[in-house]
Order: sequence, then C-alpha cells, then structure tokens
Amino acid sequence: MESALYVGRLRHRRFTPKEHSFEYPVFLSLLDVDEIPEIMKRSPLSSYRRWNVVSYFERDHFGDPAKSLRERIEGDARQNNVALPDGKIFLLTHLRYFGYVFNPVSFFYFYNAQGQLRQMMAEVNNTFGESHNYWLTPENERKVAAARRYASEKRMHVSPFMGMDLDYDWIFTEPGEQLVAHVNTLQDGKPFFDATLRLQRREWTRAELHRVLAAYPLMTARVIGAIHWEALKLWIKRVPVFTHPEKKAPADTLQTNSAAGATKGNAPG
Repeated sequence: MESALYVGRLRHRRFTPKEHSFEYPVFLSLLDVDEIPEIMKRSPLSSYRRWNVVSYFERDHFGDPAKSLRERIEGDARQNNVALPDGKIFLLTHLRYFGYVFNPVSFFYFYNAQGQLRQMMAEVNNTFGESHNYWLTPENERKVAAARRYASEKRMHVSPFMGMDLDYDWIFTEPGEQLVAHVNTLQDGKPFFDATLRLQRREWTRAELHRVLAAYPLMTARVIGAIHWEALKLWIKRVPVFTHPEKKAPADTLQTNSAAGATKGNAPG
C-alpha cells in the first residue's frame, strides 16, 4: 500500500419524503499519515503547512494540530476504548486547494503489520464547524463478500434536512485499483438516503497530481458549492427542515419547565 490519488464520481440519493439525487466528478487523496510531509513535497504546486495550489495543514483534521495526525488518532482511539492494529494508517480525504478546504467526511484505513485491513474510522464534519469520529471496528462489523460493512447510530447533526433518529450502514472495499465507499442512512431500518463514492486509483506523482488539478480545479470549493445548491433544491421541494439539536434545546427546556409548572399548579392541595 502506498499513497495515491483516487478519481471518480460521488452520488447522493434521497428516497423520502421527496426523492432527490445528484452525481458529480471528484478526486480525493489517499495518504499514509506518517509520510504526509514528504508526499506534499513531490510537486512545486503542493506544500505541507504552507499555502499553495494544494496543501495539507494539520488543523484540517480533528484534534490538536500541534500533534501529529497519528498521535491524535491514537489519543482518540484510547478515549473510545478502541485497540488499533500495529500497521500503517491511510487517510482518504480532500486536501486544501488555494487555501480552502471542506471535508464532509474523511475515511481512515487501519492495517496490521502484515498489511491486512483490520478496521476503519469515518471523520464526519458539518457546515456548523462540528466534527465527530465514527469508529468502525470488528465489534460492529458484518461480513459481506469482497467488502467490509459496519453499523452505527447517528451521533451528530449534519444536514438540516435530516433528523437525528437515523442509523448508518457503512460499506467499503479495500483501496486497490478501484475503491468504493458507500453509506446507507436508515430510518427505522428503511432506506432514507445513501451516498456512494466510486473511484479509480492513480499514482501520486508530480505529473499525475498536475493532471487531476487541471481536470478538477477548486475541488473543495465545488464540494461546498454543491452542498448549498442541492440544499436550495430540497428547500424548493419543501423537504422538512430539522433544527440543530443544540439550538432547539433552550426552547425544549422552557417547554418542559412550563409543562411541569402547569402540572404543579393544577395538582390538588
């Protein structure tokens, strides 16, 4: 396994309460987390911790940016009682382009010393600046042919058009000449939404990086643009909007207190 570029397409499909789907071309980077500074030196257009056409900053992922990414991963694993295998860790993510980055989700692949993929983690971000790591370990894995499948409950508000009463069904193939990352979002066990990445591998070389940068300019700006454009379409279709749980908490508390007061006032004696 080596760091690579992956090029392909992303598809989103919503099944309820209104059907909606879209698809667009993307490219992502698969990075050995221990070699990121060296990888970013392979082209004059790429840099580590410095502005460039394409760059990587430690602050673009969770945790204390003063620490290495591996240190932050190990610390988060300890906090979540996750035992990490003893091999390489790879990160599938968008890099920073012309100083801008947004990653709806980044995937971490964990290998043992024999080069076998053992578990995964999904780092999910929302447009409110929040982040949550979903650890996908053997304990919540279901075996399927030629893929790895994990189940987890939704833990963080992401889209204003989705509530919190949802579950995730993650399906991955191992990074090879092709790579698939798929997530089913379920409501009461029924399909609500899904997203699929289908990608093909390219070597991380100076020439190949320059080719994909020319073919996919301003990649992460296009991602955030697509998010808001599709959100507008959903709003026009009158898809229900869900308030961020933390923003509605005070109102819920007030309503609960009012109900309690009314009950107390109506109680005999």
